[in-house]
Amino acid sequence: MHCVRKIKEDLYWVGANDRRLAMFEGVFSVPKGVSYNSYFLLDDKTVLFDTVDKAVGKVFFENLSYVLDGRPLDYVVVHHMEPDHSATLTELLERYPGAKIVCNRKIQNMIYQFFGIDVTERAIIVKEGDSLDTGNRKLAFYMAPMVHWPEVMVTYDPLNGTLFSADAFGTFGALNGAVFADEVDFDRDYLDECRRYYTNIVGKYGVQVQSLLKKAAASDIRMICPLHGMVWRDNIGYIVDKHEKWASYIPEETGVLITYASIYGNTENVAEIISAMLREKGVKTVMFDVSVTDSSEILSQCFKYSHLVFASATYNTGIFIKMDELLRDIAAHNLQNRTVGFIQNGSWAPAAGKLMKEILSPLKNLDFLNETLTVNSSLKENQLAEAQAFADAIVKSIKI
Repeated sequence: MHCVRKIKEDLYWVGANDRRLAMFEGVFSVPKGVSYNSYFLLDDKTVLFDTVDKAVGKVFFENLSYVLDGRPLDYVVVHHMEPDHSATLTELLERYPGAKIVCNRKIQNMIYQFFGIDVTERAIIVKEGDSLDTGNRKLAFYMAPMVHWPEVMVTYDPLNGTLFSADAFGTFGALNGAVFADEVDFDRDYLDECRRYYTNIVGKYGVQVQSLLKKAAASDIRMICPLHGMVWRDNIGYIVDKHEKWASYIPEETGVLITYASIYGNTENVAEIISAMLREKGVKTVMFDVSVTDSSEILSQCFKYSHLVFASATYNTGIFIKMDELLRDIAAHNLQNRTVGFIQNGSWAPAAGKLMKEILSPLKNLDFLNETLTVNSSLKENQLAEAQAFADAIVKSIKI
């Protein structure tokens, strides 16, 4: 049975939700599920924007059949070839042999790479600024390379002011019957998952996202239709501003994120003491145990807060395993413009602080605190002044 939402008089959401997926891309936990969005435009010509993951193919084809209501499918626009949006493309082409594929050359090549089929006879190849006349409007196409794959493009519908944004502006989380961001409490229920989606999926490519945002700013955008998550038809400036901050690596909030790797609780204790000292000075703090919290969540919070403290036990003369993995993940995502401090623990040869700094040093515009707080096994009373000095250095660096 179909499950369709009308977005405009001539535009429908025909996607589906997946709440059984444990790990998105095999990496990121999605406890609230994920949506695979596909959109259908009913004009003089019928246009489908992207397909869906094979896991939700059944309901997707029921949705498409319902909105077509016996009409042929004229075009399928392929924005992005990642299989969560293209895995059902070959079945679609078999079901609707008259449909033309609208894509760029890189997408055409990837169709062959993934499925081994030559779509030359059915493909309409578009380039930057090309358009497609569907009757009442001319859809415009813009390239968005590395947001977050090299073949990505987006579509702009000038009649409705709609941007079909591919993976840009996406959000983790099933839609739960809602399709518009203004139908839910987005700040409470979806913002963290939106940030986690952006930072982990697209976060490395801030420059490319900024380029896409500049292109978008030149158009009268009144609605954004992403491939995951909510459709934006109201307060669009809010979500654009968030993405501009994330893409520019500008912190959303002034505060200190403290992440610790503790084996027997002593490093955790130091982190707790530093957090308490900061709170006494009126500084907001957030804490995570890297052995408990998924790194995708911590990375997301690194994009949120202005100051980062990493506390790690020395392990096999190096960094504790989970902390090492987190720091390399942060480095891989090009985080910038943060103040960073380190706490190291070691019973005989503390080395984690120096090694943690080495991983993050190549990143741009990181301001490292001069002193690393060193603990030998556990913090002692005679080190409280040293711990307070570390906390005070963080307070001093905060521009309130």
